[in-house]
Amino acid sequence: MAQRTTSTDTTAPGSRLDRWAIWLSAACLAHCVATTVLVAVLSTAGGLLGNPLIHEVGLVLAILIGAVAFGKGVVAHGRPLPLLLGGAGLTMMAAAVTVPHGAHHLAESALTIAGVVVLATGHALNRHRHA
Repeated sequence: MAQRTTSTDTTAPGSRLDRWAIWLSAACLAHCVATTVLVAVLSTAGGLLGNPLIHEVGLVLAILIGAVAFGKGVVAHGRPLPLLLGGAGLTMMAAAVTVPHGAHHLAESALTIAGVVVLATGHALNRHRHA
């Protein structure tokens, strides 16, 4: 006579497959929930961070801080290179703000990134010239 297996018998044929299927179902559930949450969060953050107002306010702040920092630097060390780099970086950042959004996102991003790097380089030189 064949021995009958119970539903709690872990040696029953297929029980290992059932465990794998349960884990796969759990992984699927976690993936679906995480994807939904991440898409919602990223779309909200993208809307906020992509807002042109943030770039415009950031540019105004960069100009104000740059004017003070580079002005003090020229007075302290008399070297124009940090000021020139800072001005070039701010000019690139200002150009990025004028690029239309949408299809030109890559140009806007490239100008902003290049401008920020040049501006930061100017600030780094300005800072070291003070020391």
